Amino acid sequence: MTVSAQVPARSRFAGGLRLKLFAYALVAPVVLLILGLVAYPFLFAIWVSFTDMVIGSVGQFVGFKNFQYLAGTATFWSAIWNTVTIVLVSDGLKLAIGLGLALLVHQKLPGRGLFRSFLMLPWAMPAFVAFLTWRVLYQPIGGGINLILTQTGLYPQVIDFLGQRQTAMASVIAASVWRGFPFWFVSILAALQSVPKELYEAAIVDGANAWQRFWNVTIPSILPVIIVTTLLSSIWTANGFEHVWLLTAGGPSDATMVFPVLAYFGMQTQRIGEAAAVSVYMLPVLAILVIFATSLMMRREE
Repeated sequence: MTVSAQVPARSRFAGGLRLKLFAYALVAPVVLLILGLVAYPFLFAIWVSFTDMVIGSVGQFVGFKNFQYLAGTATFWSAIWNTVTIVLVSDGLKLAIGLGLALLVHQKLPGRGLFRSFLMLPWAMPAFVAFLTWRVLYQPIGGGINLILTQTGLYPQVIDFLGQRQTAMASVIAASVWRGFPFWFVSILAALQSVPKELYEAAIVDGANAWQRFWNVTIPSILPVIIVTTLLSSIWTANGFEHVWLLTAGGPSDATMVFPVLAYFGMQTQRIGEAAAVSVYMLPVLAILVIFATSLMMRREE
């Protein structure tokens, strides 16, 4: 009895082990792919930031010298301030525009399907083409915006939007908002369409007006989508390169310098270690943003 009872148990153990090994074999290619495409470049970039590597040289370990050098430059602190400004202002405007348009299109309006498609055009246009178009619009001579301002008499003088510190940052933010608000619009619209109508009907029965229904029903229902959209958009904006490089290249006088452009300048001068240090400097900020958004989501689920 004892021997016969042990045989099935061993066979069940062997069968379970084979299933686990088979499952690991199926997952192994994906794990190796992630390690090769994500983990290795990520860890290698961190290692390079602690070296004096240049093009054609392996480089030597120099500790925190790259970070100390960057922290001692005015350009680095301008990049911090400008990156934070662009992320906060542009994402705030994208949220306001995307939410407003989503609430409008969510209503039963004639031709709203065509209107939805029209609003997605900035997002569908390649970023390279979009920001080059905005650069042409901003030109002081022959630019569309200056032509409208001068010929209509709204502002008689020509404005060099991208060539002066007073207007460069606002010009970059305006182009970035135009390019990115459709992502917020479509995300919030999808969230609005998933809100149960019974919640609004119950709120109406309780005597809630339009503002109360919006604040107590709509916002809590779409808040998870807003949090995720904010997280993704903030990361994309902070890592964005085209909108600054194609419009101002970080100028004038570092007025629009951001981390990706600063890292690119490091690559142009072949100082790979310093360029990697710029990228590593961004990690704590983005990590804090991810942790904050994740904690908000977990609190809401609880």
